[in-house]
Amino acid sequence: MQKLMSSCTAMLVGKNATIDGSTIIARDEDAEDGVNPKIFKVFPAKDYTGEHYVSKYNGLTVEMKGQGCRYTATPNGMPDEGRWDEQGINEYNIAMSATETEMTNARVLGHDPLVENGINEDSMVYLVLPFIKSAREGVQRLGSLIEKYGTGESNGIAFSDKDEVWYFETGGGHQWVAQRIPDDAYAIAPNIMCIEEVDFNDHDSFMYAPQIKDFVEKYHLNPNSRTFNFRNIFGTQDEADAYYNTPRSWYGQKLFTPSLKQEPTSQKIPFIQHAEKKIAVEDVEYFLSSHYNGTPYDPMGTYASGTPEEQRKFRSIALDRNQSSCILQIRNDVPAQYAAIQWINFGFYCYSPYVPFFTNISDTPAKYKYATDDAQPDKSAYWLNKLLEVIVEPHYHEFINEVNDFRDRCQSYGVGRVDTITKTAQIQNSANLINYLTEQNMKTANHVLNETHKLINQLLHEALLNSKFQFERGDNL
Repeated sequence: MQKLMSSCTAMLVGKNATIDGSTIIARDEDAEDGVNPKIFKVFPAKDYTGEHYVSKYNGLTVEMKGQGCRYTATPNGMPDEGRWDEQGINEYNIAMSATETEMTNARVLGHDPLVENGINEDSMVYLVLPFIKSAREGVQRLGSLIEKYGTGESNGIAFSDKDEVWYFETGGGHQWVAQRIPDDAYAIAPNIMCIEEVDFNDHDSFMYAPQIKDFVEKYHLNPNSRTFNFRNIFGTQDEADAYYNTPRSWYGQKLFTPSLKQEPTSQKIPFIQHAEKKIAVEDVEYFLSSHYNGTPYDPMGTYASGTPEEQRKFRSIALDRNQSSCILQIRNDVPAQYAAIQWINFGFYCYSPYVPFFTNISDTPAKYKYATDDAQPDKSAYWLNKLLEVIVEPHYHEFINEVNDFRDRCQSYGVGRVDTITKTAQIQNSANLINYLTEQNMKTANHVLNETHKLINQLLHEALLNSKFQFERGDNL
């Protein structure tokens, strides 16, 4: 069941490329329509032995076994169509983000069709993240599942621990490769196959399905026998990619490697890239909430004189399908018990703030773990931020400065909270630490939600005062 609509944008950063030595994997989760209520939950450790897992989305059946650890996730608020755990960090500080929607070309699919009830996005985190103690183990476990059950989608999946960052891609029903992002590099993944040349002798940097070389050779799939370029063999590289996908890679590399000269529609933009400065969480946030800011292609038309055609030319990262954006940060300069942080942004990313949540916790804030199809901004962080989108978008140029000030204040608050909680966590005894971090997350969430309420109240009053439908007696005299 190859997806008809592509969505999401991902960024991965090695530990020597970040400003503080953290590893980072991050992804925007978009939906095919504008509403897909999201929540933030923590799932406790449990013994999965004997569980008969059946996907509500596609009927995949897996007989599970083994002890699984605690993990965080951002699943759908309404679980009718399956789990869709999407992104999280487990108690061993292993992060996983699943998935980045991709496409396999028709030639490959003719020889290895997608599997209707295979391992798909809705099930991946649940079947992998509770059972792994390193990013490499994540690649190996997901790879073995794809080989056994197949997949009904083409996807990119990210794994990280404190040392390594990996990107895993599926092609066809059973083929896959994974590449370690070099420690001094970053990578951007739009909705295309990204991994380029695979070195089958470099086991530190690449993993792959054991039969993939034979599969490609048997069916004469490689257009260049001198190299094994996964993107060229399995990907699409069509005209739609040039306008929907590659411009997002172009813009990200324009931000972080500005000396590069590339065209937005180029099909040869490299996956692995090196930044010209150290990358901070704030930089990743800026990219994942961007809309070609400062270029003629900005659909908001803010600071560049793009024509209406240019402003609608390329698929923006920030768009109405935005649902949940997570930055999964594993720090290396603090003890493991409080090294992992999940920065979460619900709503329309360029209006709403990223909020830092420590992941060594037993529960999540009430308004972050509740969202139904009913719009209830007083009960749900997701719906509160969606309301902010509804208010701001018709008045973008009137309100954006206030929105940006609000986001900056929340970011400064979040950074300060991370400092404060990290400092005070050092004096907590191990038995109390989980409760302490859980309570501090709730304090952080409450502050940001209160600030969001204040902004909405302010903008609502301004919008009402600026209504076009005002008329006073004597106006035409």
